[in-house]
Amino acid sequence: MMTIRWKHVLALIVILPIAGLLIGWSGLIGIRASSGHWAVTDWFLHWVMRSSVSTAAITVQAPPLDNPALLPPAAGHFESGCATCHGSPAQARSTAVLGMLPPPPDLKGVIGSWTDEQLFEIVKHGVRYTGMPAWPVQTRDDEVWAMVAFLRRLPDMSSGQYTAMAGLATGRQVARMSAQAITCDSCHGEQRLGEDSLIPSLSGQSKTYLMNSLQAYVQGRRPSGIMQQAVSTIPEDQLREFAAHYASQPQPLHRSAADRSLVARGQELAEKGRAADTIPACLSCHEREGGNAAYPHLSGQKVPYLETQLRLFRGGVRGGSSYSHIMTEAAAHLGDEDITALAAYFAGRESVGP
Repeated sequence: MMTIRWKHVLALIVILPIAGLLIGWSGLIGIRASSGHWAVTDWFLHWVMRSSVSTAAITVQAPPLDNPALLPPAAGHFESGCATCHGSPAQARSTAVLGMLPPPPDLKGVIGSWTDEQLFEIVKHGVRYTGMPAWPVQTRDDEVWAMVAFLRRLPDMSSGQYTAMAGLATGRQVARMSAQAITCDSCHGEQRLGEDSLIPSLSGQSKTYLMNSLQAYVQGRRPSGIMQQAVSTIPEDQLREFAAHYASQPQPLHRSAADRSLVARGQELAEKGRAADTIPACLSCHEREGGNAAYPHLSGQKVPYLETQLRLFRGGVRGGSSYSHIMTEAAAHLGDEDITALAAYFAGRESVGP
């Protein structure tokens, strides 16, 4: 009797996969988005998704997300890359988007059902079998967390708050920029850069440096989900116009103030380096009179931006140009206090520049 039962089991193991393949081959299983899912299918897919995200997020630890500087770059990216599907306070979802299966949700109604860690998992890795893509680069967790911080505040934003944060209210065209809601100035305009800004000032940087950076983003050699999205479809001749425009702008005159002892420590490191840790003097390359135009001006940039970039170099994440390996090696032995001091020094320094 037991022998017969095992034969039945073995037969089912062989027959069921073959039957499944035959059903799939027959075309009887519908894939029409217009017909929607059965209720049980819809429940099962969402149950699997929520369980998967919850499990994956167990090992994730959210950093503090209350820094207002996290919001503007994420808001600009959301408007240009996410709002088409999810809608925003500035634009509604289109009829075509609502015909997708599953339709992308209006995030205002669902953000509250996810933790910060779970939102990070979704934004960074995307969701299979939907239109939700992964973050364009997988090495910039700082950008993903900025988006999580923005999403957490999105449900309570008014249209006016959102358009101002995304740069829609202040964005203006530069050079012969094509008409679009988000422009370079939406993020990089000097009027947008507060003391806590994570966005760099481009004004007065050399055309060489700016063009090298833009090409590195386009070619994926300098990782940034935000910037790669922003420049990926712009023709190279237009990129050259952007670089020329910002290179022609005067460098901002305002300099950040900081603790004098901290600035002094940063100055010593910038001027002399630290041979014991094979850290060269920053000013041996940056802002030398007649120096290499491919090296950026650091003076006058905001402290948070400088700190972030130094950490990216230290972690081997930032790169792109043929000179990036120099900075990666130079930053490898910087401690957190070194980075804080250097950022304070350069944020308050008057630029000499090439």
